[in-house]
Amino acid sequence: MKRKNSYIWPTIIALALAAGIFVGGKLNFNDSPEKLFTTNSKKDKLNRLIDYIDYEYVDDINTDSIVDVTVNNILEKLDPHSVYIPKQEMDKVSENMKGDFVGIGVNFYMYKDTISVIRTIEDGPSFLKGLQAGDRILMADNDTLFGENIPNNLVVEKLKGKKGSPVRLQVYRKDDNRTFSVNIKRDVVPIKSVEAYYMLTKDMGYIKVNRFAESTYKEFRTALRKLEAQGAKKLTLDLRDNPGGYLGIAEQMADEFLADGKLILFTKNKKGKIDKVFATKKGDFEDKPVYVLINERSASASEIIAGSLQDNDIGTIVGRRSFGKGLVQREMDLGDGSAVRLTVSRYYTPTGRSIQKSYDKGNKDYYQKFTDRFHSGELISVDSIKVADSLKFKTPKGKVVYGGGGIIPDVFVPIGSNESEYFESMESLGFLSYFVFEHLDGNRAQYKGYSKEEFINNFRVDDILFEVFIDYCLARNIKLDFYAFEERIKLYIKATLAEQLFDPNVYAKIKSGGDDMLKKVLELDKPTIRQKEADKIEATN
Repeated sequence: MKRKNSYIWPTIIALALAAGIFVGGKLNFNDSPEKLFTTNSKKDKLNRLIDYIDYEYVDDINTDSIVDVTVNNILEKLDPHSVYIPKQEMDKVSENMKGDFVGIGVNFYMYKDTISVIRTIEDGPSFLKGLQAGDRILMADNDTLFGENIPNNLVVEKLKGKKGSPVRLQVYRKDDNRTFSVNIKRDVVPIKSVEAYYMLTKDMGYIKVNRFAESTYKEFRTALRKLEAQGAKKLTLDLRDNPGGYLGIAEQMADEFLADGKLILFTKNKKGKIDKVFATKKGDFEDKPVYVLINERSASASEIIAGSLQDNDIGTIVGRRSFGKGLVQREMDLGDGSAVRLTVSRYYTPTGRSIQKSYDKGNKDYYQKFTDRFHSGELISVDSIKVADSLKFKTPKGKVVYGGGGIIPDVFVPIGSNESEYFESMESLGFLSYFVFEHLDGNRAQYKGYSKEEFINNFRVDDILFEVFIDYCLARNIKLDFYAFEERIKLYIKATLAEQLFDPNVYAKIKSGGDDMLKKVLELDKPTIRQKEADKIEATN
């Protein structure tokens, strides 16, 4: 008997679409820090006020917190992407943008009050010492790591440390019902920004990039070379949900596709100084078909790549209008371990367009415009995207492109239904991953005989596991028409199983079978379809 259908309100989906953009949209910045030390009456006034509160105010006040609030209030008056980073958050932010940290090399959940290993990082410290998925880490040296209400930051603190520093772990292995100790030396653990790469067809590679960190270009180059060695003569570059990062990294990646001397972008500061960035001779994927996938959560550095290729008539941009962030930040040290990323210039695509959407009415209105896209219908129909003739530009080949709020793709792919997107949100927020972990925790032995290829080609999610998932959702008050999405749910369960059993590449390869944008790429790659799209674009210009 089918379970009762329910309706998912568009507002829920719109909020889910906005997840990550509020913070992630602030990530496009230059990597040259700068300190400014001057004295003036405005600074003296603030300093004097803080001193009065410190020494004269009737009650003891934490003036550090007052300063933090003051700094945030000042930055909010400037633009949505100038941001303050308190000193207690600097290490985490720096690690994320550097692309690595020092630790033991495991992905884990705090599952039923215990650190439970999801997967060890291949060739990392724990992997080399034989830790396995499903292992519970009970102690690190003399510190107990299990029990109720143990803060996650405390757990991370105990597992991280200096490179080469030893830690003795006490581990419980459920499969063998035994506890053992293992000595591990902490080492550098990468935070991958190239999330996955594989051959989409016999001659087309696929690379998914989730942000632009220090390590991203190197990771991208490595992935691209490996795909070329496997026969890739075409590429799909997936920048969906990528909030941005280092400007210089985006420039390097764009250079891979653009011929020597082609303009990648230019920036302009408050004094009107213009800095242009041109492609060099080092690009190794020039004059080859490339498809760039973007959506409403693709921002800043992602938009730089999409815009530079589109304006140079290179490749095909596929998806939905991007976020619309054309501001560049520079990180500046504030002297006490905190920092500010301050907007110092605007960037422009090669045709001269700014894709920064307006923030004249404040930050709240700025981010509301993003969620309004769902209600306006522009995620469903390209005809609903509002453009201004005053912001019309033409590429060298005569293609019309627009500024003023994101990159409009060459080929539009609508968002899915409310329920489809709701399920996507569940998946992206880790709900499905947690279900799969619990399933594997009790049934890991039945998957041990599979190799990656055997799993991809032969494994099928049966009706029993599908029904278990439905019961799992209903027990947590999650209701939708599961049977209408049975094929997709089974596909995603299989992909998530593959991720925890093997690696993210297998996950991405399996999940691609239900990806509408990738289906569109494969359709476009057929010569007759490609010519029709080219004729269609020419006819509209």
